[in-house]
Amino acid sequence: MRRAHAQRGALSTPKRALTKDPLQAMLATCTDGLIGTRDRALLLFAWASGGRRRSEVTRAVMEQLIAVDAQTYLYRLTHSKSDQSGANSNIDKPVAGIAAEALTAWLVASGVNEGAIFRRIRGSVAAEPLEPQAVRAIVKRRANLAGLSADFSAHSLRSGFMTEAGRQNIPLAEAMALTGHRSVQTALRYFQTGAVQHTRAATLLEAAQDEKP
Repeated sequence: MRRAHAQRGALSTPKRALTKDPLQAMLATCTDGLIGTRDRALLLFAWASGGRRRSEVTRAVMEQLIAVDAQTYLYRLTHSKSDQSGANSNIDKPVAGIAAEALTAWLVASGVNEGAIFRRIRGSVAAEPLEPQAVRAIVKRRANLAGLSADFSAHSLRSGFMTEAGRQNIPLAEAMALTGHRSVQTALRYFQTGAVQHTRAATLLEAAQDEKP
């Protein structure tokens, strides 16, 4: 069935990867008070810690968050979609730099000190935990506010992290250590998309011409 679809050109269209530049455009829209503070922290937490899935973001709790210093948190991911038992997911994921600063700003502004990290805003108060579908809504809203025409979704955070890692020549194993991908084939699909434009193999002809006497 897949072969027949491919022969007809009827391939599924994946959501656009949210790489560094569009992410920064979305972050620039997060200026609307407590909601903006939360959305900035959520986007950076999800992206910078390795492209967390939306369920992983909404299940994130303070009890698994460790403050290392002013610029670094470690978040212990106890289980994931691909590891429901937690046998291989009980690993600390770093939240560092501007992502750590954004998270600190949200925790201070919201007063959250236990339970779910990311919550709905009711009036000017952080209330109940977000549902997974809220992550998708936040990504789409910020993309619209930033004037981005691409069809981004919650999964764009994960694919965007991996694609950007490829663009910046981060070793695949190092990127996968953060994302938690168990399938190299799946990780490579995004990683190579980012890396392909920088491969020297694409400019072999130019290199040969440069070497001519």
